[in-house]
Amino acid sequence: MIVPRPLRASIPALAVALALAGCASVQQRAPIDINLVALNDFHGNLEPSKYTYTDAVTGKKESLRAGGIDTLGGALAAWRREDKDLLLVAAGDLIGASPAVSSMWADEPTISALNMLGLSVSSLGNHEFDGGRKELLRQQHGGCDSPRPSKACQLAPNFGGAKFGYLAANVTDSATGKLLVPAYRIESVKGVKVGFVGAVLQGTPSVAVASAVAGLSFHDEAESINKVIPEMRKQGAQVFVVLIHEGGKTDESPDKVGCERLEGAIVPIVQKLDPAIRLIITGHSHQGYLCNVDGRVVTQAASFGHLLSRIKMTVDPATGGVQGIDVRNVVMKEGDFAPDTRLTEYVASVKERSQAALARPVARLGAAPILRHQNEAGESPLGDVVADAVVAATRAQGVQIGFMNGTGIRKDLEAGADLVASFGQAQAVLPFGNTLVVMDLTGAQLHRLIEQQWDRPAASDPIVLQVSNGFSYAWDSSKPAGSRVVPGSVKLNGVPLEDAQTYRIAVNNFLAEGGDHFAEFAKGTKRIETKIYDLDALIDYLAKNPGVGAPNASLAPSVRIQKVR
Repeated sequence: MIVPRPLRASIPALAVALALAGCASVQQRAPIDINLVALNDFHGNLEPSKYTYTDAVTGKKESLRAGGIDTLGGALAAWRREDKDLLLVAAGDLIGASPAVSSMWADEPTISALNMLGLSVSSLGNHEFDGGRKELLRQQHGGCDSPRPSKACQLAPNFGGAKFGYLAANVTDSATGKLLVPAYRIESVKGVKVGFVGAVLQGTPSVAVASAVAGLSFHDEAESINKVIPEMRKQGAQVFVVLIHEGGKTDESPDKVGCERLEGAIVPIVQKLDPAIRLIITGHSHQGYLCNVDGRVVTQAASFGHLLSRIKMTVDPATGGVQGIDVRNVVMKEGDFAPDTRLTEYVASVKERSQAALARPVARLGAAPILRHQNEAGESPLGDVVADAVVAATRAQGVQIGFMNGTGIRKDLEAGADLVASFGQAQAVLPFGNTLVVMDLTGAQLHRLIEQQWDRPAASDPIVLQVSNGFSYAWDSSKPAGSRVVPGSVKLNGVPLEDAQTYRIAVNNFLAEGGDHFAEFAKGTKRIETKIYDLDALIDYLAKNPGVGAPNASLAPSVRIQKVR
């Protein structure tokens, strides 16, 4: 057979073309999917609890039991069968403000359970600082040398610490300038290097006990994150994911993809981040959302393990370019996933060790639950009870007025069918282990203190102070911040306060040190550190006042806070 000359001449060219095509097929691999699951604000909730949300499709409110570490473990096991390279990551507050089954053991059960889940990395949250720097580092590295010796290593003699890594690019030692924990970690996933960089809200000192963060500096979140991106690139990072314990709020459903009405502290942070960062996993505000902010995906999975965020990043493996991000918030409804039996058995063993203390009856209520939800004026039934308990516990020190920060009341006060509340149920209300401080403030200072409720930087809720019986005031929402208290309305036992007169008050040590931006508390004089725990004060008050919570009982307080418009 005679091959025509043109074709014969093209054979070498064809061979070269085929060879080049083969090289291109090696270099231009198909996009890959990197699967992440995100958790935030777990707060030691090893067991399921009530979750209420608005359905994105129907617009109706739904309430159900969700969460539980064994349900989370079951969901992760199912998803890892789909992708063995899936990574579990978190955005802080995994511990602290925890139910008694975790907090009574220094949150070691939660750390151990998260290890069993296979958590890879988490940003620090403000509650990781609850026990101070020393305890935070013990939680990370293990050991028994703790400022809480009555709790640490009591569940088991050897605590190995977190197998996952805590990250924070914006927390340094004030004296040395060195980072408290690493800023970032790079994980190799399907041949792509993914860099996770962590941060905690710069305002942590305002929401932590001052002594717990002494000697630490908290820097601008976006600047700190952006600063380490070049270093991460040098180490081969191709994809960048931010884990940050700061968040926002939206009126959109937690399962609405691409929400556009996100507001709050996280938004300006996101807007300042390096353009290479396409995914920001957030926390702190306890909201579920899947939002877009300036072309970036910003997620949060509510709190207490009620949701998990499933995130699929489609990536060019050669360049690391993110071609798409698919996100969903999945409700961890009981029964939707086969529980992880290892975790079920682990929690059962911890509960068995804890049962005697948790089940101890402390008081009979008049009605249950006593709710922490605040009315339009800012007053809640449970806030009234706690503030009254603060005064009752410190009456011997001459206390006339008690205050409680509403954000420190973590759950409603529940009780059994017989209306008897247990120690565990009371502890869930006040889980921080705060102590009471007595001080003097003038009438003028108390006026300024009340006004500060609406004039605080980074305030997530405008009303946070619950007040004791006999103390009352009215406020006007139509007035500007700083001038909302109705003149002459601030009274003690029906008598208007006098600016120059001194009043004896009691608060927890968090507020006493100026927490939540209430600077006036830090200026109080003639201070006494009572060493009385707020939880002990509440339990003692409940025991001495059976019937608390009954709507028509003689113990029911009169209205203390009024909103005139």
